[in-house]
Amino acid sequence: MATLNIPLETLFTVILIFLRVASILFSAPIFDSGTIPVTFKAGLGLAVSLLLLPVVHLPVDLSGLNLLGVTLSVISEVFIGLAIGFSAKLFFTGIQLAGQIAGYQMGIAIANVVDPVTSAQIPVLGQFYNLTAMLLFVTVNAHHMFFRALVDSYTLIPLSFIHINPSLVEVMMKLAANMFVLSIKVGAPLIAVLLMTSVSLGLVARTVPQMNVFIVAMPLKIVIGLVFMMITAPHLTAFMIDLFASLRTTVYTLLHLMAGSG
Repeated sequence: MATLNIPLETLFTVILIFLRVASILFSAPIFDSGTIPVTFKAGLGLAVSLLLLPVVHLPVDLSGLNLLGVTLSVISEVFIGLAIGFSAKLFFTGIQLAGQIAGYQMGIAIANVVDPVTSAQIPVLGQFYNLTAMLLFVTVNAHHMFFRALVDSYTLIPLSFIHINPSLVEVMMKLAANMFVLSIKVGAPLIAVLLMTSVSLGLVARTVPQMNVFIVAMPLKIVIGLVFMMITAPHLTAFMIDLFASLRTTVYTLLHLMAGSG
């Protein structure tokens, strides 16, 4: 009868690799979608972990490792994976928020759809911006950066090791704050033109009281918003591509900070 003989050190190494990989798959854009079955994510994470096993040259030394050490090792691997995925997720959340703000300005925020990632009701325009960003993300092969960063993370941050300092917390807070700045930058053209449209309609309502501005405003804002979306689409695409290029710098900055070399 054939038996499977796997050293305990190798098994624990595979488990730690799987935790880091799975944390990225469950938190990174596209992969975190609720439409992707959990079993598929787990299987993909296990397959990637086995492929990465030769990258981690030495198995984890279990000599003298107690329950506390195992717990800290698990927490550190999960934290590293979540930090990589969360840093990219903030970019997509900012883009989606820009669509929500512009949708409220256009007056189509009442038309909501279910976001498969968060299972929440979001405006159609926010989901449109989010899907556009995901398509561009895949088109420019920005998702390859995650796999490259994952491989490099084992060189920068060995298994069962993490260095948390105030600079890491500061960078994470800046990324969270930058989400709102990013949403304003992405939605600025639509927000500005729709704001001027509202001001113009207000002046018309004062000068021509006989006209029912409320009936005219809603279709007019929708038409103006759609027209300016088409006009600014090439510029928005170029801005998102530059944004994804800067994402690599952000991820590697976090990795160096967690490695204690930042």
